[in-house]
Amino acid sequence: MFRAALGVRDFRRLWLAEALSQAGDQLARVALAVLVFQRTDSALLTALTYALSFVPTLVGGALLGGLADRYPRRLVMVGCDLARAVLVGVMAAPGLDLPVLYVLVALMTLLGGPFRAAQQALLPEVLDGERYVQGLALRGMTIQSAQLAGFAGGGALVAALTPYWALALDAGTFLVSGLVITFGVGPRPAPVTAADRPGFGAAIGDGVRLLWRAPGLRALAVLSWLAGFYVVPEGLAAPYAGLIGAGTIGIGLFMAGDPAGSVLGAYALARWVPERLRPKVIGPLALLTGLPLLVFALRPGLVVGVLALGLSGAAAQAYQTQATASLARAVPDAGRAQAMGLVVTGLVTAQGLGVLAAGALAGLVGADLAIALAGAAGIGVGIPAALAWRRAGYG
Repeated sequence: MFRAALGVRDFRRLWLAEALSQAGDQLARVALAVLVFQRTDSALLTALTYALSFVPTLVGGALLGGLADRYPRRLVMVGCDLARAVLVGVMAAPGLDLPVLYVLVALMTLLGGPFRAAQQALLPEVLDGERYVQGLALRGMTIQSAQLAGFAGGGALVAALTPYWALALDAGTFLVSGLVITFGVGPRPAPVTAADRPGFGAAIGDGVRLLWRAPGLRALAVLSWLAGFYVVPEGLAAPYAGLIGAGTIGIGLFMAGDPAGSVLGAYALARWVPERLRPKVIGPLALLTGLPLLVFALRPGLVVGVLALGLSGAAAQAYQTQATASLARAVPDAGRAQAMGLVVTGLVTAQGLGVLAAGALAGLVGADLAIALAGAAGIGVGIPAALAWRRAGYG
């Protein structure tokens, strides 16, 4: 099914590079958590380390995403990969002080923002038409599969390698990724010439105005940001598993339910939904994502709960994949990386705030009702956005 996309040499190399980086990143997150906990025995410092492997992406996507509109996108990706290889290589050295380790983790994560913006902006140049959605679906399946592998075997692999060797392996994946992109992806000029480049502040402002002034793009952004509601079950997996007596295995299964469903959702979108209908299903699938979460108001057991999360994840991945495709096609090439960087920044911010708010809510009403309320809130916020997308002529 993905033969057409994989038949394009540049995409094949980009996909291979991302698969390597994703596998290394998942391993590194586990390794850093284990390393800090072994040295400090502090859950708070361990959580801080894990958060630092995500949060700086917000700054990188919003402030540095525009680099991929100002300079050749392949150059931005290679530069980010090589810089991250150096940073993670230093992290693999035993005996680093924790503050130094935190700075290195933050810098490494920061560089993920412009890398992703460059990659997402480059894909529509590499793949056209149906092949583009196939490529996005394959990307989504790869990322979610890496997550699943991390949940399933990351701890055991880190235990076998030691955290330091796991970090060294991650540095190697960044290096190989950079080499694959350098020698495997053809050069393309920067979308904006040096004479036409706006300042960083002006570029960010242009991206915000582009997204917010067009009703269709604004609706797409809001639908993407519904992830802030739909990520809640992942954040409350541990307390919910404790609530139903599912134990540690239950926590892992709950956290794996969404990415497992996501793999199926990406496959189903590319395999069974005709290209002309895909923009029309964004709104309905965005609302459908919240429906299975309502069952948690009844406090389901392990099997029903995991199935509900799988259904939610399948719908979420399908609509997010098509939302990304529609956004990339709707914005001009000269501002594509900045616009997509802003949307990704908003998505990750929404996820962080959503988990934080859900944790506070769970303390008041319990994890079961908090998950159900998150699903209901996602549907409530999503209805006007889905209608706006339809009124814009896409749904």
